[in-house]
Order: sequence, then C-alpha cells, then structure tokens
Amino acid sequence: MKFVRKTFIIVLAAMLVVAVGIAGCGAKEVRKTEDLQEKSWEEILAEARGTTVNFYGWGGDQRINKWLDEVVAPRLEDKYGIKLNRVGMDIDEILNKLLGEKQAGREKGSIDVVWINGENFYTARRNELLFGPFTSMLPNFQKYVDPDDPEVKNDFGHPIEGYEAPYGRAQFVLTYDSARLPESEVPKDHRALLELAKKYPGRITYPAPPDFTGSAFIRNIICDVVGREKLEGLDPGDKKAVEEAISPAIEYMRELKPFLWKKGESYPATLAQLHNMFADGEILISMDYAPYAAAGKVKTGEFPAMVRSFVFEKGTLGNTHYLAIPFNAPNKAGALAFINYILSPEVQASKNDPVNWGDLPVIDFNRLSPEEKKLFEDINLGDAALPGDYLQARRLAEPDASLIPVIEEIWVEKVLKEGK
Repeated sequence: MKFVRKTFIIVLAAMLVVAVGIAGCGAKEVRKTEDLQEKSWEEILAEARGTTVNFYGWGGDQRINKWLDEVVAPRLEDKYGIKLNRVGMDIDEILNKLLGEKQAGREKGSIDVVWINGENFYTARRNELLFGPFTSMLPNFQKYVDPDDPEVKNDFGHPIEGYEAPYGRAQFVLTYDSARLPESEVPKDHRALLELAKKYPGRITYPAPPDFTGSAFIRNIICDVVGREKLEGLDPGDKKAVEEAISPAIEYMRELKPFLWKKGESYPATLAQLHNMFADGEILISMDYAPYAAAGKVKTGEFPAMVRSFVFEKGTLGNTHYLAIPFNAPNKAGALAFINYILSPEVQASKNDPVNWGDLPVIDFNRLSPEEKKLFEDINLGDAALPGDYLQARRLAEPDASLIPVIEEIWVEKVLKEGK
C-alpha cells in the first residue's frame, strides 16, 4: 500500500498543477497525447522510423522469445525501419519500475511497450501508469478487431477504454501422453481427476501460486466444482464471503492434496518445472494457458509425439493478453507502430503457428480477405492441438482480476498450509 499512497499524492499534485495552469508533468503528458492524435498515421510511422522500441514482458518461454527475436524483430525493421529490443522481465518488476519512475517524476522512462493483462492491468490503470487511449489511432485495430468483443472491451472484468490493445488469446488446457495414459482414463472433470490421482498417487500435481498457470488451475477447479457463476459479483474486499462461495472447491483440493506429487507437501514452483517433470515421465498430466503450447513442444521434440490436449467438459478459462504503452514511454510513435504491426494478419497467423507460439488470434476472421484467411488455414496445428472452434465452445470468462489475489491467499491458508 506504500506505493499506492505515494503515487496517489503525486497524481493529485499533478492534477492541481494542471488546474491552476502551471506547466507540470501531467500537462506535458496531455500535450504529448494530443500531438500524436493530431498526426496522420504516415507521420507517426515517419517519426518511428530509425528508432528502437523497448518491449518489456515475460521472458520465460524460449519459443516465444525466439519468435520475437528471429521472426518479428527482423520483419519489423525491414518493413518500418524500427529495431525491437526485447527485455524479459516479470510484470511485478515492470510495475514496480514504472511506479518508481512515477514517484520520481520521470517524464521519460525506459519502457515503450508492456505485455500485460488481468490484475496487472487493473493495478497499472489504478495508479495511472499507462498512456492512452490509443487503440483508435491504430489502423489495424480499426480494420481487423471487433470492437464489440467482450474481451476487447474488458480485461478480467475491468474496462479497457483504449489503454491496451489485444496481443493474443489464451485458454487453459491440460495435456497427457496417450502412450502412458489411455484415453479412457483422461479426466473430464474434477471428480475424475481425483480418481486418477488416487489410482496413480504422486503422479499428479500443479504449480503453486503465484505461478500464473498454477493459479489458473485453481480457478478452473473452482469453476468445475462450484460453477463459474458463483464468482460473479463477489466483493474481493469481503474475504469471508469469497471463502464461503468457493469452500466446496477448497475442500476438494484438500482431499486431492495427499495423492499429489510429494503428497502435496510441496509443489512445482513454475510451469517450466512442471513441463520438465511431464516430459521426463515423472507426472501424467501437464497444463498450460497457451492452448497450442503442447503442440509446439511436440514439434520441437520437447514433448513425446503421442502427447494430446484436453479440457474439462464444463470448459476452461480463457483470457486475452494485451500490449500497453507506459505513461512515460520515450518512443510512443514506435510503440504505436509496433503494436499496429502485431495486429496484422501476417503476425497473428505467425503467432498462431505452434512452432512459433501457438497463441490464438485476436483479429476477427469475418474481416479478413480470402488471402488473409489462407494464412491461418495453411497452419498445421498437429495432433496435440484442439481445434479452435472446439476450444471456443468450451471457453469460460475469467473472474474479476481483483478476486485472484484473494483466491490465492485462501488457497495458501487452507490448502498449502493445511497440516503444517
């Protein structure tokens, strides 16, 4: 809360400065926004040419890093004369960096584009760390993105209002090796998962929060046990009410715990660790919030050829991740050009290929030309991937972002620390 209180004082001071007509940080930023909005797209591209865009985001997947460095970066420079500098950094470190720059009154920071979504977007907006609105300035957003899409309007329940542009779609999936686990034993709900864990004790586990995928697994279990609708309207400030609403799912996870890897006394710290355990045959089921990640790992030889994906019959959570521009980005023109390029059919199709990433596209297929549609039709997803329409039919909306830390806290108290 220390960061929030200090930031609030700085923002309030900036508002007062603008109100009395004194040139301050806030006033300068407003003028910069207006200047960009008054320029044509051609003028923005001309301003961006010859610059470097510093792109900060999660760097934990080498396939994604390689795609950005070896596919996107060269094409971006060839097409627009813009260099891409990818900086791998966890989002909490990025937000702390931006908060520090905000408190120090730094009008020119070091980050141009941030990979962000969910509770982190909520935190960034609450502390006024983002530049915008800007999506109306992007030609490809106007041409290819459906503005009425709920996930274009809201991010984990919070209005976007043009302060971030969609980057890709994700959906939680589970994976198994059909050479080790017969299809008849693949669990289609939480009950079957418990029976599987009892049959093969120590062969099932999941990453512990705050790992993103581990937290998503817990939310999926909650949705499967109590129903997604139970999470609607919950007040994150009323922890007792949240705990009561999800208590059947918490009891389920306590029942599951002794049959997990190491009897639930410890959990994999990261998704990468879970994937390694799965690849080594130590556990029977892995998981990912990138729906085609397993297909990509099969293609690269990281996973066995007989790996397949599945989701629960009631569905699994899906979300959209986004790109945003910090309030003090030094190269806003370059940031706009980069984000606009990401929204092109060329890049969205490349990102959809499991060899590169396996991310679901954010552009509306109804807006594509036959030639643009063919870019996606020519992609070989592989046997480990589930069809996009199958996933869409089983897609559940993420709950309000502010509920996530409360759910994680309850899990730590009632499941992780149980019996300790």
